Amino acid sequence: MSISVGSSVLDQYQVDQGRFAKGNELGKNEFLQLLVAQLNNQDPLAPQENGEFIAQLAQFSTVEGIEKMNSSIDAMASSFQSSQALQASSMVGRTVVFPSDRAMVDPAEGFTGQFVLPQPSQMVLVNVYDEAGSMVASINLGAQETGIRDFAWDGQDASGNPLPAGKYRFEAQASINGETTQLATLLPANVDSVSLGVGHGGEMVLNLAGLGSIGLSDVFTIGK
Repeated sequence: MSISVGSSVLDQYQVDQGRFAKGNELGKNEFLQLLVAQLNNQDPLAPQENGEFIAQLAQFSTVEGIEKMNSSIDAMASSFQSSQALQASSMVGRTVVFPSDRAMVDPAEGFTGQFVLPQPSQMVLVNVYDEAGSMVASINLGAQETGIRDFAWDGQDASGNPLPAGKYRFEAQASINGETTQLATLLPANVDSVSLGVGHGGEMVLNLAGLGSIGLSDVFTIGK
């Protein structure tokens, strides 16, 4: 922060205006120099009032305090950016679980996901669809209790044939009070890369393999 000053003040205390020409504003050091010049050039028969002198010292103290605060904020921002970059580097190559109905699946490795069940159900099904929209498998999980529940898929179709690796859609359904209810699914994805400061509010953005990008706040869990 700086303090505006007119040329008349500089003239009054015989201070070189060229030294303070930048925007007619004073920083901490310039303000202190002007204050010293003011004291050196005051009329000994009409010295400056104590109240006015104290007010100027208080103003100087305020300027100095704000400059120190700005320096502290700059240091905090730099530290935050370094911390965010370190966090970003640790996310690359890891698996995250987030709300989604699509996932990249390698049937040779099998697949595990989750669904959210708001009430107990006597019958829960997870249907699997390929990229063309055809249902390729249906997983009968039977009765399930309330909460976040796991399900697994072996990567095979209804006839037991292995399916190719690719993007699949998962649809979880539960029978609750005699009605079929669609359930939210939480599916894993691999983090290919991370973008800093491009999300809403400068949030870290995770670029997922084959699935696009999500904000860090969308992540439900972080795996290995």
